[in-house]
Order: sequence, then structure tokens, then C-alpha cells
Amino acid sequence: MAQEEMQFQAEVSRLLDIVAHSLYSEKEIFLRELISNASDACDRLRYAALTQPELVKEDSGFAVRLKTDAAAKTLTILDNGIGMNREDLIENLGTIARSGTAAFVQQLESKQDGANLIGQFGVGFYSAYMVAEKVEVSTRKAGEGEGWCWSSDGQGAFTIAEDLEAPARGTRITLHLRKGEEEFLDAMRLRQIVSTYSDHIAIPVVLESRKEDEPDETLNAASALWTRPKSEITEEQYKEFYHHVGHTFDDPWLRLHFKAEGMLEYTGLLFVPSSKPFDLFHPDRKTGIRLYVKRVFITDDCSELVPSYLRFLRGIVDTEDLPLNISRELLQNNPRLAKIRTALCKRVLGELKKKAEKAPEEYATFWETFGAVLKEGLYEDQAQRETLLELARFRSTQGEGLVSLADYLGRMKPGQEVIYTITGDDPEALARSPQLEGFAAKGVEVLLLSDPVDDFWLTSVPDYQGKAFKSVTRGGADLDKIAKPEGEDEEKESESDAPSPSLDALIAFVKLTLKDAVKDVRSSARLTSSPVCLVAHEGDLDMHLERLLKQQRQLDHSSARILEINPNHALIKALSDKVGDDGAGSLLEDAAWLLLDQARIIEGEPLPDAAAFSRRLSALVEKGLAG
Repeated sequence: MAQEEMQFQAEVSRLLDIVAHSLYSEKEIFLRELISNASDACDRLRYAALTQPELVKEDSGFAVRLKTDAAAKTLTILDNGIGMNREDLIENLGTIARSGTAAFVQQLESKQDGANLIGQFGVGFYSAYMVAEKVEVSTRKAGEGEGWCWSSDGQGAFTIAEDLEAPARGTRITLHLRKGEEEFLDAMRLRQIVSTYSDHIAIPVVLESRKEDEPDETLNAASALWTRPKSEITEEQYKEFYHHVGHTFDDPWLRLHFKAEGMLEYTGLLFVPSSKPFDLFHPDRKTGIRLYVKRVFITDDCSELVPSYLRFLRGIVDTEDLPLNISRELLQNNPRLAKIRTALCKRVLGELKKKAEKAPEEYATFWETFGAVLKEGLYEDQAQRETLLELARFRSTQGEGLVSLADYLGRMKPGQEVIYTITGDDPEALARSPQLEGFAAKGVEVLLLSDPVDDFWLTSVPDYQGKAFKSVTRGGADLDKIAKPEGEDEEKESESDAPSPSLDALIAFVKLTLKDAVKDVRSSARLTSSPVCLVAHEGDLDMHLERLLKQQRQLDHSSARILEINPNHALIKALSDKVGDDGAGSLLEDAAWLLLDQARIIEGEPLPDAAAFSRRLSALVEKGLAG
């Protein structure tokens, strides 16, 4: 077949341009990424050979081999793993077929920190262009006859052609090094890089000798890290294993290395990242935990290992209690795997609880990063709900830090029977909501919930330690039952604070004017400085949840709201005094609609008739100036 030239996907071209024209403090990470990819290719073939042993019958000893050529200035990385065919080359090396690609590249461009971001997105192959001016990939997929060669200088295009000299199986990557990168041809430098970054790789990484009379040299321990005693593993080795399994460059925030024995035997080496993956909330995102059976890699996409609300975890689980040739269908319904899942979940949540108790500031940082994901478990996992409620942290009207539900209960006021919440898009905006005024006046703490998931778990979690959750935007506020803070005398109300005697008449007039635009109009106990606010009826959806559902087109109607008015506000008193005056009817009618529109604006809702709002406002101002 003739050589074909093809264009990179746009995001790949932008990524390669950043890689080739930026400065990096740790260029050697390219070798870690390529060795890691080669190791993964060997793992995948070992698994495929369980059901197709003919794939490895002529070469069953897996290895990654490094070869240098000082004269040609090339470094070659060769593996005898699964290999690639033409379609694999185009998909794996010509595109980034992942959700969030555009957002990833934009962040990469803005930060200009490629060494820290490339691996986070799982595109470590492109790091080769940090040191190479040209990369050639010669490969043959196990079990297939044709070999293929992929070649590119990283300038926007690549070529693919049939390759008669491709390896019998696996992949050979040849890097034509840039001027000044000759250090990566030095044997001592390669030993140091492999020892630092790839010692945990479970297959040999071999440096081929340049001399015929010298043997090849294995540069790593070549044993599965998780099988070694913890006392023999250094922090650096743990860190590099995390980089390997997570394809990331950040440091792990928490590590769990354990061995379970008894009815089920399995080993786990799990990590909690310190930074949020780009595709954490994309529905097609793979799990970050690899499943091994008797040290044989089975899959890196086993959603049955941990619940989706722990999808930020990275690491491996290796069990003795599953058959090596287990199929995808059997994984989905395997009772042993279900028991491992339950045990892993309890262990991880238990470790998070210890961290929250012993290092609350560090835990608060973790919660800011992954709390929104962990809260998904509040409605997905009833068995772990109480534990998750104890782990949950929230912004509140009490200070700037995060609070636990236990903290909240300890600060509840005499007469307070529920945990008050308010949901929205921004905690700072929520803290300014008029609906909180009455609660602030009585010193009642309100949780400020600004994650989209908050609206959903609140509908399925009835209470915490017997105290129900209640939105301040729904139904009666029950503030009359709660005592004011000490030092404030409820009996002492100045005459100016007393409601106007004609308030009932104003409420009746506004209700008659607005008709079906509102469900009811009533005096408010929650307002102290604002004239009006909207609240949902006790049996209706929370207002923020209704807006979310409408945005997602899961709801096609809006519920009428209750308009609450502040009886002590100067505007409401002035309007009350106008009720019954000759000629005040049109002014009061405009004022009624303006009060409703004002409440809508405060709530962040669009005005149904902006032109009518402008006309009424102008008319009211004109009458006021004329008066």
C-alpha cells in the first residue's frame, strides 16, 4: 500500500505545538510515559492470550526494550505487547477521542505547563515531542499479518504506510532526537530515569547492550509493586506507581495499600488524587481502578469495583478469587466482585473519615476538590448514607470555612427543629438572599448549597440524626418558634416597626391584582430589610431545583409562587396607607406588579414581560415626582 498523509485532529495539532515550543523542567518524563504505554500493551496481550493462547505461543516472555544509536541520534522503545493496526494508529495517535478535549487544550494553552497537564489527560505519547524532532512508530497487531508504520514531525500531519519490517508482534517507537537532547542516549542517564520513574513496572525494562560481548541489562525490579511488603516500598516508588496507573503528574493526596484475607483474598493499592481530572463529570469517563486476577491484568474499565461517586480513585485491585478468563458479562453480575466493592467502599470512606478527624484542614481541601462527586452517593448508596453525611462539608452563613452536619447540630438554636438549607449557583449570592434575613436576625445558621447535585440528594435524604432538611425558600419558615439571640428583647418593638393597620387590605388588593400569577400573597416572618421575596409552597418543588429541571428540559411548566411581603418595610407601609385613597388604584396596581417583578429579579428569574416592567416603573416614578 502506498504511503498516506493525514491531518491531525485540530486539538492534537494545538497540543503538539505547545509541546514543541514550550520549556519543560522535567523532559525525562517522556520516557516514563512511553514505557508505561508499552507496559499497558503487554498487559492487554497477556489478558487476550488467556482465551487466544496462539497470540503468544512463539514469544511468551514480555519485556520493554530500550536501544540507543549515537550515530543516528535515535532512541528506540520496543515492546512485544498487543500492537496496533492501521485503524488503531489513526485513532490512538491522530486523535484525542475523549470528552473534554477542547477544555483540556484551552487550559494547557493558558497555563503553558505541559509537563504537568499532558499526563492528566492520558495523551502521554505526545510528550515524545519534547525531545524528538521526528517520531516513527512501527507496529504489528498480535494475530494479524500486516505491519504498519506511522511517522510525523509533529507539524500538523502524519503518514501511514504498510511496513514489511515491523516487529513480529508489538510496537517499536523510534525517536529522532533534537539537537541538544543527546543525554537520552547515555546509558547511565537511562538507568537513572527508569530507576526513578519505572522501577514498579511489573515486566522487565531492558537496555540493549551496544557491544556484542556485553549482556543486556534489566533496569527495573520487574515485579508488581503491590505484591511487595510495604516496608520495602519508598514514597517515591508509590508516587511513580500512581503516575503510571493514573496517567497523571500530580502527587497523590491519600494512599491505601492493604491485603484482605479470609473468605475473599485480594490486594488493593488505591490513591486519592490531589487535583481534579478534566473529565470527572463526563458520563463516558472510564473508572480509574484496574482489575488484576493473580497478577494478570484484566481490565481498566471495571465499573463494578467501586461506585460511581468514588470514580476519582486511582490504583489497582488484584484478587485470587476470580477466574482468569472471566468475561465482561460475568464481571457485571459476579457476587464475589460485589463483596469486594462493598469492602473497598467501606475501607475508602473509613480512611476519609480518619483524615477528616485527624487533619481537618487537609480534608477541607479534599472536599473542595471532590466533595461534589462524593455527595452523589447520598442518593445513590443508601447503605453508606450515614457515613457520607458525616463526611459531608458545607458552606454556611456562619463564617467562611466548611462545616459538618455535626457542627451544625451543635449550633442549633432553642426551638429550632430542622436543618435549614438554601440552594443556588453561587454561595456568595446565596448569602445575600433576602430569604435569609429573618434567619440572620435570630442567629439561625443556614447551609449554602451550590453544587447541582445538592438539589437532588436533598429530595432523597429525609434527615440527619432525626433532624429533617428544610429549604428556607419553601413553605413557612417557622421562625416564630425560635428564640432571638440573648440580649434582644422581643417585647420591645418601636412603633415604626409595627405593621400598618391597613396591611391586610394591601395584601388583599395585591392578591386580587396578581390573580393566577402567584399562588398566594402573605405577610412574611423571614424578611427584615427587603420588601418582598418569592417562596415555594410547601408541597411544590424547590425553586432552584425547578429551574435546573427546566434548563435540562425535564420540566415544561413553572409552579406559581407565594409572594411574601415585609410588613415593616417603609415601602410596604407607604403602599398600605394608600389603600382606599381616591385615585390610588392605578398606582397600587402598578406597584403590585412591580413588587412581583422585583421578587423575580432577586430570585434570578427572567421577567415574563420586560417592556411592561419598564412602563410600570416609569409611570410610578413619574407619579412620585409629580406628587
